Amino acid sequence: MPTVCSFYGILIRMYFNDHDPPHFHVVYAEYKAKIAIDNLDMISGQLPRRAYELVCDWAELHQSELTHNWVLCQNKSSPLAIPPLK
Repeated sequence: MPTVCSFYGILIRMYFNDHDPPHFHVVYAEYKAKIAIDNLDMISGQLPRRAYELVCDWAELHQSELTHNWVLCQNKSSPLAIPPLK
């Protein structure tokens, strides 16, 4: 599972050939979650509130890149790195 970004101890990852809906995986300390790309809902797992807010802030800025990476991963191509939240 490639890591496409990391910031503030948060890892953003995407699986190859993953199931719908389009989403990305978040790992933060002992927490794990799946976040939908289109509406940023937490599909499963849990994150501390502040970590989830940071992830959503980042994802709003990079929604088109996340969507592009989803397509790449569905085609078993490596996703591109996405700049971190500053």
